[in-house]
Amino acid sequence: MKSSTNEAYKASVINNFMTREGRLRHIPAQYKKKLVILEHLVEQLEEGRVYPEKEINAYIQTYHEDFATIRREFIIHEYMSRDREMYVRNPRERWTKWEEV
Repeated sequence: MKSSTNEAYKASVINNFMTREGRLRHIPAQYKKKLVILEHLVEQLEEGRVYPEKEINAYIQTYHEDFATIRREFIIHEYMSRDREMYVRNPRERWTKWEEV
């Protein structure tokens, strides 16, 4: 039951914050909703693949112009790790869990 409630919440947040074209309307101010959106964006990246910073910036810009803020949030919430200008998507176990907020 809880899983279906979480999935419904996630779908609702994505529907409210993403345009039909797949762009992010704005970064949610509410912490839990922001985590849902960050997770949605980072899920499209390959786990373990090394991404140069320019590629991550370009990827984020396909969703929202403020790539620096979103990139920083990826690191803060452990969706990604950074070593110099190289980024790697972390395993899901390390991610900040919006379901626990």
